[in-house]
Amino acid sequence: MAEELQTTQYLTFNLSDEVFAVDVGRVREILEITSITKVPQTPEFMRGVINLRGSVVPVIDMRLKFGMSETERTVNTCIVVVEVEMDGENIVLGALADSVQEVIEMEPAQIEAAPHIGTHLNTDFIKGMGKHNERFVMILDIDKIFSGEELASVQGQQQ
Repeated sequence: MAEELQTTQYLTFNLSDEVFAVDVGRVREILEITSITKVPQTPEFMRGVINLRGSVVPVIDMRLKFGMSETERTVNTCIVVVEVEMDGENIVLGALADSVQEVIEMEPAQIEAAPHIGTHLNTDFIKGMGKHNERFVMILDIDKIFSGEELASVQGQQQ
């Protein structure tokens, strides 16, 4: 029970004008934008792969994944390397973000449930909405952003 009341640290990042956050425990590192090798026959939101110290890491354009316009490369564009769990297995992914902001702490009391926006939109991947510096922060459940099929198609490229 005591675990439920723990303060959690989140890494906040921008996509367009919105602020999103992921549990800092899932973030491996933050990289400057580097050359991304396009892989044929992959979903549009998968921008390609990068070489991370000898490992092939798929890079996902989070803006495309969330139905926004493609991420444009700027001086602030970066790749947030995260660990996603699928079927008990950890998969390392790079998430393209417009910019990374900061690490913030939030208590469960500061986080409201994700809004239900009709039945057609899947908002399962939003853990909740927090408020920081008078702005809403969408807290993501990194394991639920991608469906099993999407991750399988991304993982197929790693083999």
